[in-house]
Amino acid sequence: MFVQAAQTAITSHGRFAVALCGGGTPQPLYRLLSKKPFRDEIAWDKTHIFWGDERLVPPEHHESSYGMTANLLLNQVPIPPENVHRAQGEADAATAVTNYTTQLAQFTPPWPRFDLILLGMGHDGHTASLFPGPIPPQELTDPVMAVTAQYDGRPAHRITFTPRLINDAYHILFLVTGANKAKALHAVLKGDPAPAQWPAQRIQPRDGRVTWLVDSAAAQEITRAGY
Repeated sequence: MFVQAAQTAITSHGRFAVALCGGGTPQPLYRLLSKKPFRDEIAWDKTHIFWGDERLVPPEHHESSYGMTANLLLNQVPIPPENVHRAQGEADAATAVTNYTTQLAQFTPPWPRFDLILLGMGHDGHTASLFPGPIPPQELTDPVMAVTAQYDGRPAHRITFTPRLINDAYHILFLVTGANKAKALHAVLKGDPAPAQWPAQRIQPRDGRVTWLVDSAAAQEITRAGY
């Protein structure tokens, strides 16, 4: 699907703009893309890489989504350095938001319509770095915002794409694995609308499509209910 999205975008408008996600779930995908045959099926010189969110840590930090992706994928493929658009995780939140917003605007004003955005989902229903709780007004107006939240018992300091930007994409691909996400997946896909409680419900593209790829463990409550 990744390769097909790249080839379709390049044929259609000459380049492939994709936003990647961090965490453990997409790592096997990045390893596959770094090797033949997939490595040779993508025009990397016409591919532009962004990230849907980033932790406020230096790029060499073990929690950096950029750093993880560079190790598994980017350092293994012939992508020009200028085609890699990373967030300045080493900067303070306000500087990182301003810088990434500027990068987006310089690529395609006021921000790109991404050909593909990869998203994960946490056990609390968060996606990118959109966490449960009151929805901040920036989500409705800005492409990027800073986030401070409690996640897994510790503060999370990050910047993230907002639904305003994500929902403009041509294709959004969720990758969800693990039994600990079964309750959240059922609530997001089959429950009543509660976007403040289940942030993944905020992803509703206006003129694009969403694909969910989930494993049997994550889907167990949906299959148990007979959907």
